[in-house]
Amino acid sequence: MQNITFPISLQFKISSISNDFTATDSKGKIIAYVKQKLFKLKEDILIFSDQSKTEQLYRIKADKWLDFSAAYAFFDKDGKEFGKIARKGWKSIWKAQYTILDENQNIQYTVSEENAWAKVGDSILGQIPIISMLTGYLFNPSYIVKNTKDKEIVRLRKLPSFFGRNFEITKEGPMDSDDDDRILLGLMMMILLEKNRG
Repeated sequence: MQNITFPISLQFKISSISNDFTATDSKGKIIAYVKQKLFKLKEDILIFSDQSKTEQLYRIKADKWLDFSAAYAFFDKDGKEFGKIARKGWKSIWKAQYTILDENQNIQYTVSEENAWAKVGDSILGQIPIISMLTGYLFNPSYIVKNTKDKEIVRLRKLPSFFGRNFEITKEGPMDSDDDDRILLGLMMMILLEKNRG
């Protein structure tokens, strides 16, 4: 996913039984089609260049069975691992928190939810019939990616929507060209884990 122009729009299909979405850049160019394999004990996500699924760019695989503290490794098209995103276990119950690591398991970035109250409000009102349908407009979480110097790099936010699941990634600071794929893949995996909230 090179020469990307921000912001990036991520849109889930509402007509598909699969957990998949399309990523497009600010010029409307499709930069990735993300498809999650269903009925897997371990998360297995394939990233293609477009919806034709003729060219697979990356793969993301969980290192544990359906575990909320699992790590998700990134693989290139040759099957070489080049990083991962890991959820911070119990810390994520109140406020979603993740770390993005490089191929040597060194932490490069942290991803954290900016407003934990969006999670609380969605959890409470999401249990009430009829009102639960409106939470997609009322509670829209956002997440910030920071480097090891606590500088903001990228922001991911959920856009208000009724049936669809629409997200936007904006660039907030300079990004190392070697890390852009790790950041974007990390956010894509995180969306699959967090998208049903809000």
